[in-house]
Amino acid sequence: MPSPDQSSKGTGFLTTTLAAPVSPAEAALRPLSFADFSGQPKTVERLQVMVGAAKRRGEALNHILLSGPPGLGKTTLAFILGHELGRNVRVTSGPVIEKAGDLAGLLTNLEEGDILFIDEIHRIPKTVEEYLYSAMEDFRLDIMIDQGPNARSVRLSIPKFTLIGATTRAGLLTAPLRSRFTLNTRLDYYDRATLEGIVTRSCGLLKVDLDAGGAREIASRARGTPRIANNLVNFCRDYASEKAKGRITQPVAAAALELLEIDAAGLDEMDKRVLRLMAENYAGGPVGLGTIAIAVGEEADTLEEVHEPFLIQEGYLARTAQGRILTPKGYAAIGLKPAGAQQSLL
Repeated sequence: MPSPDQSSKGTGFLTTTLAAPVSPAEAALRPLSFADFSGQPKTVERLQVMVGAAKRRGEALNHILLSGPPGLGKTTLAFILGHELGRNVRVTSGPVIEKAGDLAGLLTNLEEGDILFIDEIHRIPKTVEEYLYSAMEDFRLDIMIDQGPNARSVRLSIPKFTLIGATTRAGLLTAPLRSRFTLNTRLDYYDRATLEGIVTRSCGLLKVDLDAGGAREIASRARGTPRIANNLVNFCRDYASEKAKGRITQPVAAAALELLEIDAAGLDEMDKRVLRLMAENYAGGPVGLGTIAIAVGEEADTLEEVHEPFLIQEGYLARTAQGRILTPKGYAAIGLKPAGAQQSLL
């Protein structure tokens, strides 16, 4: 558990990084050192090697691309890198950078060795992305000023910086951009034992009375995702405060999460709507993602980035060239049996 001094430093670092006040509790929950970060051992080891080498040479860290589903720690790792290196981290996102001038403003305000973190980097417009190529390789920007006969190119030198890109859809990045990252590493879902440790740590920092059964219950329903685990901790804390004298035990955690309609396997109400729709309306599939999205009233991107990865990894759905197919496990999750014709597709 971080000391009060460490917590104070973490609060100050995050307040500066996010350009907004951050509570000590929020700062404590977000690890700011590799020692406090749980899970993703391969990615952490790779990053530690790069950080150690950059410190030894006194150079800026090489560019890094972090990919994987939401909530697994991409932003946290960017903050850890900045904190470990003693560098500023400037945070933005792909959709915010609409034109070359936006990118130029970000890059020219960086200092030597600073980190620029771009979340959802795959959503940067292609016309802007091309300016990143020379910025990442040569640390310069060639910007066109004016139009027509008065148009001219201005070359801007920028400090040597580190670009950390985060994406939930690495396949949408163009090959030229992807090839300019020294390290391309993917974050995977966490196992339950690691999530139990994260839940226990969070409850300790929040001064919540939690027993081992409560930690296991929350971890088992967190869909392998630390962000979800911490969200569930906060709700269970409120539930326990109102109905269980503040103590989170296994029965209390189970009751709280049932109230959220999250079952013992971590499936939420939208997951079950998708599974039931496929079973009852489309005989288990194949069915297209767009059709599912319209039928359940959810954005296709949300289903593909938030719900589908977990459902596929846990074996509830299968993705084929013809569309999504419900597996026997998916049928069992909603209390139904596979149709004979659908079984033959698996």
